[in-house]
Amino acid sequence: MIMRSLKLALLPAAVFCMVFGTGLKAQTLDEARTFTKNEQYDKAEVLFQQLIKNEPTNSNIFFHYGENALLNYFADTISNSLNIAMKEAADIFEKGVAANAADPLNHIGLAKVALYNGDYARAEELRLKARELLPPYKKVTKIKNPKSYAYALAKIAESYIRFEQVDTSKALPFVKQALSIDPRNSEVYMIAGDIYDLVNDASKAIKNYNLAQDWDLTSPAANMKIGSIYVKGRNLNAAIPYYEQAIALDQDYAPAYRELGQLYSMAGRFTDSKKYFEKYLELTQGNIPAKIRYVNALFYAKEYEEVIKNVEEIFLVDQSRTYMNRIAGYSAYEEGNFELAKQYMDKLFANLDADRIIKKDYIYYARILARKNQNYAKLIIDVDNDADELSKLQARYATLKSPAKDQAKASIDALQVRVEEGRAQVKNAEAELAKSFEAYDKAIRFNEEEDLNLLYEKGTIQYGARKYADAASSWSLLLDKGRDSETDFLQVGRAYYQDKAFDKADEAFNKMVAKYPDNLQGYLWLANIASAKDPDSELGLAKPKFQTLLQKAAADTVKNVKEIHDALRYLGYEALQNKRYDEAKAYYNRMMNLSPDYRIKAHSSLSTMYMTMGDYPKAIEENNKILALEPGNEAAKSSIQYITQLQKSALPKAHPNEITGVISDSNGDPIPGASVRVKDTAAEAWTNARGEYKFVMPEFSETLVISAKGYKSIEVPVTKRRTYNATLDK
Repeated sequence: MIMRSLKLALLPAAVFCMVFGTGLKAQTLDEARTFTKNEQYDKAEVLFQQLIKNEPTNSNIFFHYGENALLNYFADTISNSLNIAMKEAADIFEKGVAANAADPLNHIGLAKVALYNGDYARAEELRLKARELLPPYKKVTKIKNPKSYAYALAKIAESYIRFEQVDTSKALPFVKQALSIDPRNSEVYMIAGDIYDLVNDASKAIKNYNLAQDWDLTSPAANMKIGSIYVKGRNLNAAIPYYEQAIALDQDYAPAYRELGQLYSMAGRFTDSKKYFEKYLELTQGNIPAKIRYVNALFYAKEYEEVIKNVEEIFLVDQSRTYMNRIAGYSAYEEGNFELAKQYMDKLFANLDADRIIKKDYIYYARILARKNQNYAKLIIDVDNDADELSKLQARYATLKSPAKDQAKASIDALQVRVEEGRAQVKNAEAELAKSFEAYDKAIRFNEEEDLNLLYEKGTIQYGARKYADAASSWSLLLDKGRDSETDFLQVGRAYYQDKAFDKADEAFNKMVAKYPDNLQGYLWLANIASAKDPDSELGLAKPKFQTLLQKAAADTVKNVKEIHDALRYLGYEALQNKRYDEAKAYYNRMMNLSPDYRIKAHSSLSTMYMTMGDYPKAIEENNKILALEPGNEAAKSSIQYITQLQKSALPKAHPNEITGVISDSNGDPIPGASVRVKDTAAEAWTNARGEYKFVMPEFSETLVISAKGYKSIEVPVTKRRTYNATLDK
């Protein structure tokens, strides 16, 4: 009922007291506020509107209605408009002021709106106005409703801690005054706890939350607040009992289920997390922000299909939640569905304001497009091969006669379609990769802070797409910015090498060995570069480089056995190519001491050398040495048989023919160190750094065996050709 007026000397207090004496049933208002506390903002709004319709002059209803509007905005700030939300809240509070200008609460509400709008001077003005509507503190003993008075003071205090400009020094005096007036006010203790929590005074915060619980034994909020303090301190086990107690006090208290869902998600217990979020959804039915929190939990539980399903359900209800394309796109990427991921991310970028795009959006988009087009390099090779085959068919077509001509025409038409489709795919892939690199650039420089790890990742994608010059540029930036690890130097040099920019590659690896003199990869690549510049070893560029590698590797013959072998093999090969047989023999003999496996290879190389020299008895001898080490070596047995037959041959042409070629991988990149040998013989050669080889092939050779470590061996029939190129697959 309406409270009686006080003496004229206390007129402000009399006016104030009118605010709290309403004709509204407390239970009804409590019901509306319970909806708000349970994060059922839409239900609360409906009830508040009904209450206002019944009592349009009750300013107290307007205040709590306005608070519900503010909380509804902060439940989903990504999709809601700040300007619209603040305008709606301000409209509600202003109607409350119009209903009763002496009500301090709605002025506090307007102060909150001013704070969110960045008008701090106006906010302070409204706070002062609210305080003026309360009687002077020294006269509070004459106030008939101290609980309401204390609540108003506490709400003023709260306005100092909920916004960007936090000022606990101004907040605390209001709270202390409030508690001196009404030391049993649970809501005031809750606000006091929030203030101390904000300044990281956990003990005082917990003390005030406990006092709040003492004066409202049925309220679950204090327990949840204490649990949240422990969560913030990463003490998850200590937090759980408080959340469980909150639920025990009120089994319909939705925020506690949400907090438990988030807690178990943090702990990696995603099954438990899902269980509590499902209960949270049940209690907040129709609350889309609640479902969004559930979707987040599903994502962290790696249930990506469920994420996408629930996002689509949200879109059926509310298309304005366009930012949900983000988590759907992320999930589709994690599922490996890159086309679907791209569709979601395209919608995100098309419909979300630029200032709401986050760094992770660019990262995911870059990776999505890169993975979607990970076969770009192979696609180009396939299209080029199809185009070459088409050209050959078209060239032969004019010479053919029916029915062969008709068959050829059908093949030409089908191949023509395939080439056109392939070229369209290449064009599309090229465009999407360009978008990927653009997204990487935006992520790398997001908010003017450079992420060098992403720069490295971008270079890796460029390298895989055979955009070697671009990869070299990306990785070179790492060196320019002071990140010059061994790996960074290696990547830069490799990219320049593959781009055939040998001088730049040489520069990178020289810098690498200067800074990391013990890393043999730098010396190996310097040798490979020299070999690429001098493929026929006419200038002798690679020889001193491999000699340096050999010298460096000798420091640890066990650890560096492969590098030692690679150096000796090249040096022996170079000497053999230039007919310095004694030198070649010396290098091959050094290979003997590395290991039994390399010893066999050394004997095989010596056999090839003697075959080249025409010294067949010594070639047979080397193969017998192989059999002494490995009696079952079929290649050595076949070589002996072949050489024996060759010795008996009466053909005047005693020496084999010279053949050449290039061995490359499926990307078209050369394979150094590949073996090219005549099947069932010891006749063998190895490719140089550019994948090139040259050797003398015995007469009557029928099959070449081409192999390399990490690749599938192939056999190539010997014809009258002098050039045999080949491609090896992994």
